[in-house]
Amino acid sequence: MRSPREISFRLRQELRNLQLAMLPSGCSAKEQSPLPQFPDPRKVARCLAGTRFATELLCTAGQIAAHEFPLLGYVLETGPRIDWRRDYLNNIITEPKYFRLVPYLDTAKAGDHKNIWELNRHQHLVLLAQAFLLSGNQRYLDAIFSQLEGWWNQNPFQKGINWTSALEVAFRAFSWIWIFHFVGDRMTPQFRARFLRSLCQHGHHLANNLSFYFSPNTHLLGEAVILHAIGVLFPSFPKAKQWEKLGHETVVAQMTRMVRPDGSYFEQSTYYHVYALDMFLFHALLSQPSAEYRASLARMADFLEALLGPERRLAFLGDDDGGRWFHPYGVRDQFGRATLAACSIYLGQDWTYETEDLYPQAAWFLGQTTGSAKRTQSSRLFPDAGLAALLTERSQVLFDAGPFGPGRAGHSHADTLSLTVSHGNEQVLIDSATYTYVGDPAQRDAFRGTSAHNTIRINGRDQATPVGPFWWGNPPVAKVLSWEPTAHQDTVTGQVEYDGFVHRRTVRFVKPHLLLILDTVTGPPGTHEIEQFWHLGFPEAKERIFFTQPVVEQRAWHSSAFGERHQGLCLVAKRKSVLPVRFATAILVDGSGKVNVSETTNGAVFEVVTAASAQRHELPYPSETP
Repeated sequence: MRSPREISFRLRQELRNLQLAMLPSGCSAKEQSPLPQFPDPRKVARCLAGTRFATELLCTAGQIAAHEFPLLGYVLETGPRIDWRRDYLNNIITEPKYFRLVPYLDTAKAGDHKNIWELNRHQHLVLLAQAFLLSGNQRYLDAIFSQLEGWWNQNPFQKGINWTSALEVAFRAFSWIWIFHFVGDRMTPQFRARFLRSLCQHGHHLANNLSFYFSPNTHLLGEAVILHAIGVLFPSFPKAKQWEKLGHETVVAQMTRMVRPDGSYFEQSTYYHVYALDMFLFHALLSQPSAEYRASLARMADFLEALLGPERRLAFLGDDDGGRWFHPYGVRDQFGRATLAACSIYLGQDWTYETEDLYPQAAWFLGQTTGSAKRTQSSRLFPDAGLAALLTERSQVLFDAGPFGPGRAGHSHADTLSLTVSHGNEQVLIDSATYTYVGDPAQRDAFRGTSAHNTIRINGRDQATPVGPFWWGNPPVAKVLSWEPTAHQDTVTGQVEYDGFVHRRTVRFVKPHLLLILDTVTGPPGTHEIEQFWHLGFPEAKERIFFTQPVVEQRAWHSSAFGERHQGLCLVAKRKSVLPVRFATAILVDGSGKVNVSETTNGAVFEVVTAASAQRHELPYPSETP
């Protein structure tokens, strides 16, 4: 049900959209490139010349110039002419009609909009501009200008699928800002005038279509950040002052609403946490943020550092859409490194980063191309996220006992009480990640379902009810019951409750290598099927996990980038029984030794034998009382 306030807002919005479509507002600007708010791009390019980053960037630029676009988890080949409204993977193209009439959520009629929008973000054109700065090769400039001309001809203002999402309009405008900064001085007067007129139109569209009601999450945040940026960077646009003010006020309000006291982003997605932090950071560069705003940025960086762990790789908890705020190229679980490096430079704090982490982002945003920092991490609980990070110098265990996200929880997964485990560069237990949003509804539900995560499923049902691609019905109630960190071991207990069932899990990390897990499931009378899943990062990891009950091996789909999937191995312990049901599990994180697991009346005994020693550990099953 929509409130009278929302109905009134939407009516005014649609009337203004029709007015813009019929009578586009005039736009003009006189700014010269480069934009003074950012570092001299030629100086940055000189500093990066010869680095591995520059070499890889030029290699990617060669692909793009040949119309082979690395997008998400695949390479898209368009041929000589780019159809900007075509889903090439499904061979579906939509007409350039008024954007509200485009059925972009209907894959049968419009294709998978994600495949279309990712190319239309024009982030590849930013990379071509960087390649020109690094090499001086004219073909990169020619490709930028010809593709923009083609895009304008195929996508009139507010017509077609590439105007249906305000966030995608914002992403494209963000790319155009950087294109203008990098190579604006190479534009002819006629091209420059058309470029600025279209950028101004993007500003008008954003100002009227901020996602206050449609998607008040990273959509709204990204739109507001770019609306503010256009207002600041192009002050001669007729509405620049209004855009600057509206964008800034919206971003500041979202910082308060979206970022929780422990620094976590409210959608319960690690990938979207990186998105949001990048957006908030970019806004800070063009505004004069308050001390409270800067403190929230720092807390977000603290949370990100814990997520990355000692090997600085991001576990994909919740949704990941494969994109990135800036420079969406490279290994996706390492994207957070550049974000943390930029935060370190901007905020003057030493989160762990290496010099190479500066090149994708901080170099272009802040002009910083040298430096590094190292900070020792300790285990932490983030109570608002319900996430415990159990850490040693080489190992990381992430335990997720947090709730689903707010509202419809569109980017949450049914993964409560799941955990991921890594040791050095080995990912022992992984999250299955996302793979798709709307392209394959069955796979969408499978990848975000309970069985795709290292937790327990009851009676073959997810912890919540999937309703469409971005909605969960009947979300569970989750909480952390206890947290006991010490120098030698960390112990955390969490609980999830749904459909009359209660699942409690205790995780104890005996440092540096032994992980103990105890599960208890209670609930209604009768016989129930309880399944415990363990998704392995590599097949040999099965030799590191020890059980009290028989397990079977089964193939499972995993994804390392949106749009890509591969088969991996999953271990499943299954039991049909009256409740309560208990499971005891041990993991030797580094694989050095064997563990004998046996149950007692109230808990389990773990007898560990390694080449160096023999140990015995007892752990009680989790109870309802903290």
